[in-house]
Amino acid sequence: MYRGSLLILVLCCWAILLQGQERQSYSFNASWRMHVGDVTDASSSSFDDSAWQAVTLPHAWNEDEAFLKPIHEHSTAVVWYRKKFFLPKDVPHEKVFLEFEGVRMGAEFYVNGKFVGRHENGVMAVGLDISQELLKEGENLVAVRTDNSWSYREKETNSTYQWNDKNFNANYGGIPKNVWIHFAGSLYQTLPLFSNLGTTGVYIYATAIDIPKKSLQLHVESQVRNETGKEQKGEFVVEVLDASGNLVKTFRKAYTVAAGATDVLSVSSTLAQVHFWNWGYGYLYTVKTTLLSAGDVLDVVSTRTGFRKTAFKEGQVVLNDQVLMMKGYAQRTSNEWPAVGLSIAPWLSDFSNKLMVESNANLVRWMHVTPWRQDVESCDRVGIMQMLPAGDAEKDVEGRRWEQRKELMRDAIIYYRNSPSVLFYESGNESISESHMAEMKAIRDRFDPHGGRAIGSREMLDSKLAEYGGEMLYINKSAKHPMIATEYMRDEGLRKYWDEYTYPFHQEGEGPLYKGNDASDYNRNQDQHAVEAVRRWWEYWKVRPGTGKRVSSGGVNIIFSDSNTHFRGKENYRRSGEVDAMRIPKDAFYAHQVMWNGWVDPDPRGLHIIGHWNYEPEVTKDIQVIAAGEKVELLVNGKSLGFGERSSHFLFTFPNIRFEAGELKARSYAMDGGLLNEKTIQTAGIPYRLKLNYKHGENGLFADGHDMVLVEVEVLDKNGQRCPTATDMIDFQWSGPMDWRGGIAQGPNNFVLSESLPVECGINRVLLRTRYGESGNVKVKATANGLLADSLHWEVSPVEDIQGLFTKASSMALPSNLDRGEGLQEPVLQASRETLVIQKAVAGSNQANATASFDDNELSDWVNDGKLETAWIEYTLAKRSDIDEIDLKLNNFRSRVYPLQIFVDDKLIYEGVTKTSLGYYSLPVPRTKGRRVKIQLQGSSYVSQVNEHLEVGGKKLDDGVARDDAHTKGTLSIIEIDIHKKL
Repeated sequence: MYRGSLLILVLCCWAILLQGQERQSYSFNASWRMHVGDVTDASSSSFDDSAWQAVTLPHAWNEDEAFLKPIHEHSTAVVWYRKKFFLPKDVPHEKVFLEFEGVRMGAEFYVNGKFVGRHENGVMAVGLDISQELLKEGENLVAVRTDNSWSYREKETNSTYQWNDKNFNANYGGIPKNVWIHFAGSLYQTLPLFSNLGTTGVYIYATAIDIPKKSLQLHVESQVRNETGKEQKGEFVVEVLDASGNLVKTFRKAYTVAAGATDVLSVSSTLAQVHFWNWGYGYLYTVKTTLLSAGDVLDVVSTRTGFRKTAFKEGQVVLNDQVLMMKGYAQRTSNEWPAVGLSIAPWLSDFSNKLMVESNANLVRWMHVTPWRQDVESCDRVGIMQMLPAGDAEKDVEGRRWEQRKELMRDAIIYYRNSPSVLFYESGNESISESHMAEMKAIRDRFDPHGGRAIGSREMLDSKLAEYGGEMLYINKSAKHPMIATEYMRDEGLRKYWDEYTYPFHQEGEGPLYKGNDASDYNRNQDQHAVEAVRRWWEYWKVRPGTGKRVSSGGVNIIFSDSNTHFRGKENYRRSGEVDAMRIPKDAFYAHQVMWNGWVDPDPRGLHIIGHWNYEPEVTKDIQVIAAGEKVELLVNGKSLGFGERSSHFLFTFPNIRFEAGELKARSYAMDGGLLNEKTIQTAGIPYRLKLNYKHGENGLFADGHDMVLVEVEVLDKNGQRCPTATDMIDFQWSGPMDWRGGIAQGPNNFVLSESLPVECGINRVLLRTRYGESGNVKVKATANGLLADSLHWEVSPVEDIQGLFTKASSMALPSNLDRGEGLQEPVLQASRETLVIQKAVAGSNQANATASFDDNELSDWVNDGKLETAWIEYTLAKRSDIDEIDLKLNNFRSRVYPLQIFVDDKLIYEGVTKTSLGYYSLPVPRTKGRRVKIQLQGSSYVSQVNEHLEVGGKKLDDGVARDDAHTKGTLSIIEIDIHKKL
């Protein structure tokens, strides 16, 4: 009895011991002063900065220009930031580190007048050991000189940085990301900050993952440095806490670290009843790693992570043992908001990124440069996978600029390798050489060998080393590594434009030329933007996983939210988003919601009516409905108008529908006629009143100078229904301890920072930001001529300030999104087609290249000699079989069409002209049994659609294999053929 009580007492003491005394880390964001322009002696402690502007980080000094100016006009300058502070008394002072999550572009750091380091890549985090420069008593100074010049050159080499580019990398200068200060003892676990510190921190990974049994083998490695001057011994203890904070596992191992040594401590154990991280299920564990010595806690690090199982094989991505078609967005890494840039509150990152998940996206591909920590951690929480680049522009490079790319990839992998949402490392926004791919792969294998992440690059269609690939705008299929389109739709459309029948009556495509070319694609209205989204996705979905041996693994739509990067339409910013800059959805958002709601095949209940139902009585227009069912019926005020004409699988069109005030209803049906779903939109009355709503983080609203409130204003009729055509000017008044950052609308200076701006389609939003140390009540009132006003108020809570350093108690309490559930019970993917094996091919000419047309390499093709009589190729199958469909990737697939005949065992089964596509033309044929399939050109191919679209730099977009056959009359060129039997 006594021994049992003693054991309980010891275990209780042990638990108490492990719960406290974590290393001390504080936000270093508060109480900075900033000056635009270079200043002599600004690094000196004696310099008088009292006249400088007081700012709270993160703060881009040119943030006001976000969406006000086009990207290439973003201001550049040398800008100084200075912060004075005292060391807290109750923290260890032996080791003190600063962690800057990112600076733009180059930065030089000084502590108490002494130069302590430089960081120049403008993207990734950097660490500084400032232990020796600090005054233990008295006031300390940190000064940072930043330079965000577009032409910034690395000091030691005079090299520019490839990704410091005016086309895509919005230039929010200075210190636009968070800064932290860490206090530790002389025996400590390092930070995952390789630049300057050369350290790698904690690495957590799982092996032996068994999804059905919900078990895994958990491995924890922590790099430890001993600067005590003598050998240290003790125990390395790991505690695993679930998402509710409950301790679910403890395991430990003895350690010995020599004086002056840097070692990696490793320990592993089984973990049972695991909640696996998944799409839309951001389940996260906290793993605490503790250094004990003689019963004393020397250091504790908490790492949030999640566990999932991945595979990249047979042209498919497999997550937690289930095939998943990739669908999502190629989002600009800046992910910015008007008048704020990228420096938004953490909850707002969750709000924006969760909207991607709510549109049923499962992947975000950040473009060109590594995202900042806040977005990466947000994706962990909301449950969206990430394709993570290092930094580049549009091509492979050599020399120092290639070395810079490798260093950035190394830093990014080390910093983010514990984030479960990171599934892909992107080595380039354009194909890179095999030798460069090998170098990038070696970096991954050194620093993240067990993380279950693929490394590849855009394109890499014939690479033997890349673990994924995929062109920018087109469809690729593969039987090997997954092929994912990296930015498949560039069309732009302003949210304000419903259609040509609604004020301001925007005709589809109306707008200026782009580089001398027709720019209709970049000046769409909402109707056509949504329709085009359906047309594009359908081409990927029809060659989805399950449709044969060679498949497309999906693609990401460029972009999610309107962005202050290069533009091709009327406005001075990019309007390709499925939501606008304030994250208000466009109709294309709901289009994706319908098409993407499933791992591969969508939920058949998906249904959305494009547009509104508030027109003038004489208006007659086509009504379009997006549905995942088999048939759609339209009703006006209860009267059926019949079934829609189906196209692109998901689109149902009802031509020439005359407007009648009241109710527009769509009903979707299954193949057997069973009702799947119905959606209704109503005619709204005349505008009557304003309605305000507001959002802030579920973890509270705090006076940290960085927290924000998003205020939404709607124009409603007397029944409380939004008036979808309202464009009223809204005047805002506000009072209390917050700063106005406003919103955006079409008009002078895009209404950036204006306290009066119009609603568009009956709604708009504005942002307010807290002030550091100022808590209390805030009130906002909105008025508009002829409408009832509305107001609301809220409270800003104080933060705990410790001599200029602060903690926000709820900063780690942002909830995870678990809306989609664990997702482990999805039905097994059923194949719809069997790809028939081709044994050999005989061609009318160029026989040696005949196999290139079925070699699973989309950079090679078979082409005849240009004579019509030799424009044929015959394939012999491995065995006689039923033949139902043929997929052809023909050269110049987006511009040229081919009159073809197809024979099976000499029997003509098809005669017709192909259509242009984004890659593959799928050709259904009458089911025919046979073994020999002959493709023959019947007449000259011809240009059906001129490929005039240009990249920003003026380069025409790819259109297949590069070859000058524009004037040939009898050329047949097949890049890839797949012959299928339906199942």
